[in-house]
Amino acid sequence: MDHPVWQLLDELEHTLRQAKLWQAEPVSEQALQSTQPFCCDMLRFEQWLQFVFIVKMRTLLQNGAPLPANMAIAPMAEVSLAQHPQFNALLGVLQRLDSAVSE
Repeated sequence: MDHPVWQLLDELEHTLRQAKLWQAEPVSEQALQSTQPFCCDMLRFEQWLQFVFIVKMRTLLQNGAPLPANMAIAPMAEVSLAQHPQFNALLGVLQRLDSAVSE
């Protein structure tokens, strides 16, 4: 797909892999049933990005469904990933995603 959000999702996946935050094994179905924001009671933020956010956003794009109106994921990265060596790269991608979706 050539949608700008699709490209940013690919970039996010690549950046998570480069930062060694991409998980090979899937998380449990139970963890994905969380009703807390970012599944924070069951998943680490990077797991939520991989197993919930990227999957749902790609599904929305594939189905031509509307994207969220006001998205703000970057602030959660500022809290969750601030100490990670690849923080600036991760934050940059998420800020661009927030902007692209919210426009």
